[in-house]
Amino acid sequence: VGLGRRGGARGHRFLLAPQPSAFLHRIFVLGIGFFTLCFLMTSLGGQFSAKRLGDSPFTIRTEVTGALESRGVLRKMSDMLELLVKRMDVLARLENSSDLHKGDGGRFPPDRFQPAAGLMERIQAIAQNVSDIAIKVDQILRNSLINGKMMDSRRDQCEVPRDPKYPDCAGKVEWMRARWTSDPCYAFFGVDGTECSFLIYLSEVEWFCPPLPWRNQTAALPSPMPLPRGQAAFRSDLRPLLELVGTGKESLIFMKKRIRHLAQQWLRAAPRLEQKLKGRQRHQKHILIHIGFLTEESGDVFSPRVLKGGPLGEMVQWADILAALFLLGHELRVTVSLKELQSNLGVPPGRGNCPLTIPLPFDLIYTDYHGLQQMKQHMGLSFKKYSCRIRVVDTFGTEPAYNHEEYATLRGYRTNWGYWNLQPTQFMTMFPHTPDNSFMGFVSEELNGTEKQFIKSNKVSNMAVVYGKEASIWKGKEKFLAILSKYMEIHGTVYYETQRPPEVPAFVKNHGLLPQHEFQQLLRKAKLFVGFGFPYEGPAPLEAIANGCVFLQARFNPPHSSLNHEFFRGKPTARAAVSQVSSQHPYAEAFIGKPHVWTVDYNNSEEFEAAIKAIMSTQVEPYLPYEYTCEGMLERIHAYVQHQDFCAAPAVPEAGSAATVLGARDALALAPNATHLVWAARGGDGGGWPPARSLQAWLSEGRLTCSETCRRRGLVCEPTFFRLLNTKDAFLQLSVACDSTEAEMNHLYPAVAEGARECYLQKEPLLFSCAGSSSRYRRLCPCRDYREGQVALCQDCL
Repeated sequence: VGLGRRGGARGHRFLLAPQPSAFLHRIFVLGIGFFTLCFLMTSLGGQFSAKRLGDSPFTIRTEVTGALESRGVLRKMSDMLELLVKRMDVLARLENSSDLHKGDGGRFPPDRFQPAAGLMERIQAIAQNVSDIAIKVDQILRNSLINGKMMDSRRDQCEVPRDPKYPDCAGKVEWMRARWTSDPCYAFFGVDGTECSFLIYLSEVEWFCPPLPWRNQTAALPSPMPLPRGQAAFRSDLRPLLELVGTGKESLIFMKKRIRHLAQQWLRAAPRLEQKLKGRQRHQKHILIHIGFLTEESGDVFSPRVLKGGPLGEMVQWADILAALFLLGHELRVTVSLKELQSNLGVPPGRGNCPLTIPLPFDLIYTDYHGLQQMKQHMGLSFKKYSCRIRVVDTFGTEPAYNHEEYATLRGYRTNWGYWNLQPTQFMTMFPHTPDNSFMGFVSEELNGTEKQFIKSNKVSNMAVVYGKEASIWKGKEKFLAILSKYMEIHGTVYYETQRPPEVPAFVKNHGLLPQHEFQQLLRKAKLFVGFGFPYEGPAPLEAIANGCVFLQARFNPPHSSLNHEFFRGKPTARAAVSQVSSQHPYAEAFIGKPHVWTVDYNNSEEFEAAIKAIMSTQVEPYLPYEYTCEGMLERIHAYVQHQDFCAAPAVPEAGSAATVLGARDALALAPNATHLVWAARGGDGGGWPPARSLQAWLSEGRLTCSETCRRRGLVCEPTFFRLLNTKDAFLQLSVACDSTEAEMNHLYPAVAEGARECYLQKEPLLFSCAGSSSRYRRLCPCRDYREGQVALCQDCL
């Protein structure tokens, strides 16, 4: 703006142009604001770059480099805005003066200059805000200087401590120096490459280093909140469980259909167990159920095969586990994806090397081997910390020799599925293969008196159903089918899409894959249910027997095991001796037997044909073992949930120590017939579950497992009692003189060498095992009684 020769106002054209629109004014104001924001971000953004989302509070640092420069620039910006306001004010006065000299007020309406006035007010407000920001930033930077000096002094204290209580600290710090960028989870917990961040992480997130004395220990990490403890109450409605199970997979749909189908039986069984418990208090548990084999990450091979004749045994068992736990009154969370698992566990972002971000919010986790592997990959050190809360649903079982990682590696027992170092009773099987594992089981439909009478009067005496939904099972069975067809009409339920499978002979009436309730109706009419050797140990034979069928199966000679059969190779069990797979369904052979179960040599045509003739003239009633009823399974799972505590297992003294010997001498007594040891009354209950008053200790004969030794006496081997017998004194009480006593890792110990006076004690409690035998040793075996129809529980276990 300048002055003309006449002293009047002279300005550039663009300043004396007509008033801009309100939109352009807004653009100008926004431009000023945007310029201010960009300046602040550019000048100050780097000052607090360590403050990232997810950073732990103890890693936030404020660098103060350039603090004075930042304050100076802010002041200059404020001065420039004030100057701009002054010049705009001068411009407005000059323009007003010029217009008044022209004397034509009508040409300029009174509101012409209101937008300009508003613009000036906004610019003044921006200038004031920048001035306020400058003052606040100055305060922040001054505080940052003080805090930075304090942090520098603390960094001087971040030397690796030499504490004998933390022998791994130095090595872990060294590892962190080289590898802390290998997983983003370390940065999530605040690790930034400094020694202090390493030590803080290793002392407060992990536990390899001692706490730093200058740290606020109460604020470093959230303190564990105890899980709420309420009383469990039996439920009387299964519909909320169906919502928990979810949708989206054929396997889940199958499980929900099964729960609905058996709902009335479950709801009748729960009050019977409640009455049996006589109002006993039960703790409600928070339980996560993660079905790992249904996750996409594990392949979910089962869901696509549900409608094509694939194996359903695992889904049958999981559906029944869900129903039992829910009816018992526990709080459940069900996951079938890795993402859901990570969210429920509190897994930090990254590759799974760090512990959980929160204390585990579940008392128990039921999963399978796939889920176990997923948890190990994503829980870091928390997996070991919380592994005592895990229960592994394991169809065929895991023997101690395969479970102990070091021992399995040294002795050749290592497989793809073993070496987890869990307590063997944390593995839960479909059938009671071995007492080393807990028997979980499943349920079969139980018939009432009216239904049994109806079945009896409607049985077709010459009707047989073949066990096998996949065509491959029928391959090579023409000889057996031809013999069977001479006496019976043969029915099959083999899956096919368009054409009849060529493996199924033309004289077989194939119904195709049937829904569960239609399959049940077929079994209720049939006289015979025939197994061709595979699948092993499924639920269908028990369902057939429960519906009044006779089950005919093949005897395996030699028995199938991991040593001679591809199916069992790689599984963490030898299935030798008493748990050997001597037939397609060893449980049906050993625990049920004739007249309901016939086991014959299929390689002997005459024996096979004679069995068919005998079966046709045999009358049987529908039969279901109590342990496979809804009440039996509820009873068993109730006992496990309330009494199995692997996180507070009784301490096992070192083998042969004075405490062990004195405890055994006081607690064990020779039976009146001097054949075995019993638990003395003065020994109490042994401090664990099952209660030790059910204990009997026997010496095995040569080449017999402890399972077989106990079974021959009408008892069950109880591995939790080994800790009470693992003493030299126990041998002495049985009149076994020990010239030498050694403690070693061996799944056959405690034992005495046959033909010598050498006694061996167990050095590793995880290797206590009812399985295994040798001609070299007589094993010291812990046996117990059991409830009628419930082999998993002792008489006082409920």
